[in-house]
Amino acid sequence: MQIDTGLLELCERVSAASYEAVKDLVGTCEAYTTLYIGADGTPTKLIDDISESAIFRELEKDGRSMRVISEEFGERIIGCDPEITVVMDPLDGTHNAAMGIPFYSVSVAIANPCLSGINFGYVKDFATGDVYCAERGKGAYLNGQRINTSVKSDLMDFCVSVYGYHPHVNKTTNLCQAVRRIRILGCVSLELCYVACGKLDAFVDIRGSLRLTDVAAGKLILEEAGGLVSDEKGCKLVLRDDVVNRVYMVATNGRSHQHILDLTGR
Repeated sequence: MQIDTGLLELCERVSAASYEAVKDLVGTCEAYTTLYIGADGTPTKLIDDISESAIFRELEKDGRSMRVISEEFGERIIGCDPEITVVMDPLDGTHNAAMGIPFYSVSVAIANPCLSGINFGYVKDFATGDVYCAERGKGAYLNGQRINTSVKSDLMDFCVSVYGYHPHVNKTTNLCQAVRRIRILGCVSLELCYVACGKLDAFVDIRGSLRLTDVAAGKLILEEAGGLVSDEKGCKLVLRDDVVNRVYMVATNGRSHQHILDLTGR
């Protein structure tokens, strides 16, 4: 696995800190207690806050100056002259974790200070221990082994994760009728990684509600595995430097991408 070991080690330390902080809260009523409205405009639960606090403590130990963008806190500068930007979702799949549903993760993406491009992506499945990672131009990996997307091209063979609620029921129905299987698993970063390694063939969110912190790491991992990620018009998905800005995403194995756009586009 030819990727930056320094960045991987940083992500591993962050992941370990998060896991240790939340493991005893998983599956408890206390975990889902709302504390405040986070920087992204959604309620921050106790388990989110504890994970984020543990990660910040670990990042502060690293010694590098960095800019951190997090789903709950927003933006924080550690040091005085950031060398990197860390984009993180301290706990993706909060509801799953709080309810004891074994599908939740930590998601970390690393970029240059101005966030003009994501260079490294890391997602750890806390339920299984699986680690997905990628460095730009160097491929994507699952537990150190190179991964690639599926080779299916017929939508009738596709297994797709679809997020589409009111007022997008018709578009969701169109897609459901065109594919073989539909899944809604509740953890976007892992679902993107599932497309990257061929467990899913596509992930579609037609709510227009995904944020930078949700998808920064998974998007890079999927692209490095050979997948394709776009907005609802088929244009390159641009992740703006803003935790509030929300995006529409179509992410596929690179095959039948346009067909999915035709079924779900605006």
